[in-house]
Amino acid sequence: MEPCFLTQNSFSKTTFQLIPTIRSCSLSHSTRSSLQFQCRKFQPFLVTCCHLSSSSSSDDDKPTLNADWRSFRAKLVAGEQSKKSEESSSLKNDNNPDIVIDHPSSVTTIGDKWAHLIHEPEKGCLLIATEKLDGVHIFERTVILLLSMGPLGPSGIILNRSSLMSIRETRSTTLDIEGTFSNSPLFFGGPLEEGLFLVSPKESNNGNQIDEVGKSGVFEEVIKGLYYGTKESVGCASEMVKRNMVEVEDFRFFDGYCGWEKEQLRDEIREGYWIVGACSPSVVGLRNVGSVGMWDEVLGLMGTRKVK
Repeated sequence: MEPCFLTQNSFSKTTFQLIPTIRSCSLSHSTRSSLQFQCRKFQPFLVTCCHLSSSSSSDDDKPTLNADWRSFRAKLVAGEQSKKSEESSSLKNDNNPDIVIDHPSSVTTIGDKWAHLIHEPEKGCLLIATEKLDGVHIFERTVILLLSMGPLGPSGIILNRSSLMSIRETRSTTLDIEGTFSNSPLFFGGPLEEGLFLVSPKESNNGNQIDEVGKSGVFEEVIKGLYYGTKESVGCASEMVKRNMVEVEDFRFFDGYCGWEKEQLRDEIREGYWIVGACSPSVVGLRNVGSVGMWDEVLGLMGTRKVK
């Protein structure tokens, strides 16, 4: 099939990131409510063209890399935690019943879901708002998926704000409201102006990944099986739906995103505004987007809160 070409035209508007400087918040509620903002230009994942073609049998026979390094790391963390727990029990039994051993990270697994603490932000990680952001309306009890750790600074989208209207109903200027996805729900992704979406291919009946999304070369993979795109790649996404390569239900659309200056996020983490975590793809799956219970669930999986 012929390729679907997308231009590299700049956005219809010059988009600036309004970066919330949470560090400037004092302990008083009035100060926290009046956040200061900084600006920098947003550089999205650029799309030049979309190579759409039907999968051939030869493609299916090619070996693929299915290993998920995040799952491997989680097993290492769980093993280390188990070993430390055994050592802790041993020390308590050896003439030191009151000794306290600090375990910096734990992995709780429920079904196919897991999450654990990490100490540095990375692409595909979660930022979980702490109680220090209570009263900051936009970020209170948010779970943010980091899409990029770009040269200008990290950027991501809020996952756990519910959608009340479709793209058409909101008359959003960041996405095409007359196209294939006009009836799709639009979620709030953050205070900075830009239209983004997540897309995740389904699995076949035998459990193999039907990754036409990855083969297209258009979308940026965030974690295993989950990709993101910008308004410039919506046209190609629509073409893929028309060719039955993916379905409309495989997408989640966001109005806005979150962004930080290069070292700003690390400063906020050090000052206790965010917990940084790694998680299984099932935790941030499309079915969970907009779930108001995600904040409690993720903290529960990380062992810092009881899972309901």
